[in-house]
Amino acid sequence: MLIGRPPDIVSSDITPEHVFRQRRELIKAAGLGGILALGGWRHLGFAAGTGHQPALQHIQKTTYGREEKLTSYRDITSYNNFYEFGTSKEQPAENAGRFKTAPWTIAVEGEVLKPRQLGMEELMKLAPLEERIYRMRCVEGWSMVIPWVGIPLASLIKLVQPTANAKFIEFISAADDATMPGVRAPILDWPYREALRLDEARHPLTILALGLYGEMLPGQNGAPVRLVVPWKYGFKGGKSIVRIRFVEKMPQTTWMRAASTEYGFYANVNPTVDHPRWSQASERRIGTGLFTKRIATQMFNGYAEQVGQLYTGMDLRKHF
Repeated sequence: MLIGRPPDIVSSDITPEHVFRQRRELIKAAGLGGILALGGWRHLGFAAGTGHQPALQHIQKTTYGREEKLTSYRDITSYNNFYEFGTSKEQPAENAGRFKTAPWTIAVEGEVLKPRQLGMEELMKLAPLEERIYRMRCVEGWSMVIPWVGIPLASLIKLVQPTANAKFIEFISAADDATMPGVRAPILDWPYREALRLDEARHPLTILALGLYGEMLPGQNGAPVRLVVPWKYGFKGGKSIVRIRFVEKMPQTTWMRAASTEYGFYANVNPTVDHPRWSQASERRIGTGLFTKRIATQMFNGYAEQVGQLYTGMDLRKHF
């Protein structure tokens, strides 16, 4: 499949921060600010579409990415890769409005001692909600800085107790052809599947994201729960997860099946290894303008100090 190089969004399209904050205050004034205490998720079926979402409560601030300049809420929620809603960057925001995210259950199964069916309320109880500002890099050459809200994936892993046979974790996304128009087309082998090695999944940087900018995830960003692995290219972040499987053998992920010579299992950001059709040495932050100078892409997306040891002794050109 050919993936076109995206146009850049001009700076005039960025939502000013004070406008974003005013909208947040309007949400609170409307009485929605406190709804998302534990137990409120089942009453809210509108974590989709293009507008602002209900606020998440009791979020712990962290030091992750505090030095970064955030990408605007508008850009994060209107420029997306989510083929279940369409292949253009604008279609996910346009088409996600009918997608229902409540009630929602995630089946956790496979090589675990305690398989579970987890609802959103139970998932939120596994660990305190944290805001983590991560750099996110797309294989197509654009990047964002996103203030995710979520929990460590390690907390879920601890709950279900993997067996000694568990070496990998597979993440399977929703594929509802009634509300996801892209699923009706033979674009990919649905449902979307991604996977991590177990030690990658347990790493402290790996999270299950439930929100961004302090609010529930919009549908186009993977509501109600998605995977975020900041040192990998964005396609590794499975969205709208419905099943998590612990397995012994490396799974064939969706993009490996679609184009194995272009998309490997690991997908670690590596500026020295080009995609077959374009360079990966530099990137442009969405929202900085068409004529803004591109910036050099960092190894492991700038997280080499934290995650480099996971790949000691591996040939990162072969295991791409």
